[in-house]
Parts: sequence; structure tokens; C-alpha cells
Amino acid sequence: MKEKKIKARARKGKQIVQVAALPFRRSGADRVEFMLLTSRGTRRFVLPKGWPMKGMSEAESAAIEAEEEAGIQGQVAKRPIGRYRYWKRLRTVFAPITVAVFPLLVEKERDKWNEMRSRNRAWLSAQDAALLVDEPDLIQLFREMADFEPDILAAALEAAVA
Repeated sequence: MKEKKIKARARKGKQIVQVAALPFRRSGADRVEFMLLTSRGTRRFVLPKGWPMKGMSEAESAAIEAEEEAGIQGQVAKRPIGRYRYWKRLRTVFAPITVAVFPLLVEKERDKWNEMRSRNRAWLSAQDAALLVDEPDLIQLFREMADFEPDILAAALEAAVA
């Protein structure tokens, strides 16, 4: 979405929505890991995210963002597991953005991908991911997942993408 359009929507009080993938995998029988990657600008840890794409569902858009930004592919949930808000830095203002988060069961992780030179990937526990992200609602989502037994968490996430 162009900066001019984002500003216009924000001025009118309209919600501005992005989509994000929540990449996950089982690591052994007793652990679930989540992939975070660094943003290109600030190098903060984030989820792969972007704008909804014309002709695609929000879930499909989130999966494409994960492939482009993190070089991963897999099964994506049709419904979001949660949402978080953040302030998007534009040239002259900040705009409030709501991000719908779609679990993505990672089946393929490429060694080379579009944005590999400008991003780093990391597989982390929910507890560690909560320490590295900055958005309060996303921190809370990871903290809630860290409270679950790994088998129950994995089963719930896998059921979401089935």
C-alpha cells in the first residue's frame, strides 16, 4: 500500500490491516519453535508480514510474504490465531496498523531466497520469541503460547492449518 493511501485511511479513522505468518515447527517430541526474522530497516525481530494481495485471501497473502521474506513454505491456517497492533513509520508520520497473524506449518526452508541478504532468520521457543519482539500484543501472544504444554500447543497449531 502506498504511503499516501495509508495516510488517507488513517486520517479517516479507517483500520489499516496487514497480514503476518507465524512460522512454526516441531523440534523433537517435546518442543515447538517459531521463526522470527529481522526487519530490513531497524533489524528488529519480527514476523514475516505485508499487505493483503488482490485476488488472494489474507492467509494466502501471509504465506507469500513468508516465502519472499523468510524463504519458507508450508501449510497456512485459513483463520488468524490473533492480531497485534504496531505503529508503521512513514516518512513524516506514524500510522497505526493492525496485523492478522496466521499460523504457518513450515515444510520447506530454502537456503537461498529473495530477501536473504537483508534479513536473518532464527528459530526460537515462544518464551524466547516473546523477549525479542517489540509489539506488546505480539509479546502477549507468544507468552500465552509459552504457557501451553508443547504437545498441546503443537496439536492446536497443526489443527489450525489442517
